[in-house]
Amino acid sequence: MKKAILAPMLAATCVLAAYAVAETPQAAAAPAAQQGPQLSQEEYTAYNSVITATDPAAKATAAEAFLTKYPQSTVKSTVLEQLLAAYAQANNAPKALDAADRLLQVDPNNIRALALETSLLKTQGDNAPATDTAAKQAAYDKAADAASRGLKATKPSAVSDTDWAAIQKQVTPYFYSAIGIDALTKKDSAGAIAAYTSELKAVDPAQTTQPGPFLQDTFFLGQAYYTSTPPDYLNCAYFTTRTAMLAPDQFKSQFQPLATYCYKKYHGGEDGYDAVKTTAQANLFPPDTFAASVKPAPTPADQATTVYEADKKDDPALAKAALADREFVMSYGTQEQGDAEFAAIKGKELKVEGKVVSITDTALALAVSDDAKQANPATADFSVTLKEAPKTVPAVGAEIAVVATFDSYTQKPLMITMTGGEVEAKSAAKIPAKSTTPARRTPARSR
Repeated sequence: MKKAILAPMLAATCVLAAYAVAETPQAAAAPAAQQGPQLSQEEYTAYNSVITATDPAAKATAAEAFLTKYPQSTVKSTVLEQLLAAYAQANNAPKALDAADRLLQVDPNNIRALALETSLLKTQGDNAPATDTAAKQAAYDKAADAASRGLKATKPSAVSDTDWAAIQKQVTPYFYSAIGIDALTKKDSAGAIAAYTSELKAVDPAQTTQPGPFLQDTFFLGQAYYTSTPPDYLNCAYFTTRTAMLAPDQFKSQFQPLATYCYKKYHGGEDGYDAVKTTAQANLFPPDTFAASVKPAPTPADQATTVYEADKKDDPALAKAALADREFVMSYGTQEQGDAEFAAIKGKELKVEGKVVSITDTALALAVSDDAKQANPATADFSVTLKEAPKTVPAVGAEIAVVATFDSYTQKPLMITMTGGEVEAKSAAKIPAKSTTPARRTPARSR
């Protein structure tokens, strides 16, 4: 999963956003008289020194002193909030995380503490070495747990509806971001898609056009579509293309390969891709007309029908078709199409060239098509019975030519059977070029 390539462009990370959240008043610091039982003058003085301090270090020192002296104070949660804000302002991540933990023990529903924990723990996962997958996943799991609790947090009675809505609007995208990366790392593509989609719907689209966590997560949404089963190449192409178009120039080349790959896998070529770039750059989510505007690549069956019909048009008897075309139609066409292509060569003696997959006495297995040769290991698509065992047995992997008679075939998986074969006494390097009609296309069987 490509994440490290995004780090340099994300100077303003989700952690900094959480610091901002930590400073957003959930409720104004109320006078001690409104905190339930009256505080003693000494406790009130200590409390007031916390809430009035403006320097983060001074505020943290005063808060820690207060909590040590008054561990059961009725204003403990307010002081912990002040402590959390102080450490956040000072960019002291370990202390901020500790303060958030302490605040959540007193107030499990505190959305600011949950937001900061989510962000800091997610950053721990981001920064964990790629080789330490256990540490990375553990941090993401904890971040996702805090995020899930944050999404379920309810409004405290002291907070107005307007203030609560503002806080939720600020923190909700970061909660979904943490859930998304946790799911994506676990290969839960559906969970990642749901989380990243909710995240992007929760932000102003303008925020997704600038380098930052939302543009990063736009790319991850595309990745989640790519890793789905089966892959959703069209949505992958859309969101990764949007990222590539909006990323700084020095990073475009790192996002573009997946975008182009997914588009070509869906469409079959790069034609029409400029229109996708324009649409993706202008719209956070695909418009309703987008899917209909991009034509899917022909299926192998569609391609086989096209090749078959062209062969028939050239020669109704199908005697002139190239062997590569015949194989493609026999593999992916209908049974009737395959039978017609094979009938034109059945009983004929022809030369075929291929890579030796195995040979035992007179039983020879060859990989003849490009796909069969390029498979790892090479797979046989021709089975040849030789007239006699060759005096010099060709090595497995050697390219040889065999003259034999076509006898029969099976379609799935394709296996063409030939009999009466003889291995030509020529090395692969000396095998002449085929004299048969050139194939119409190079069958690209894997889409």
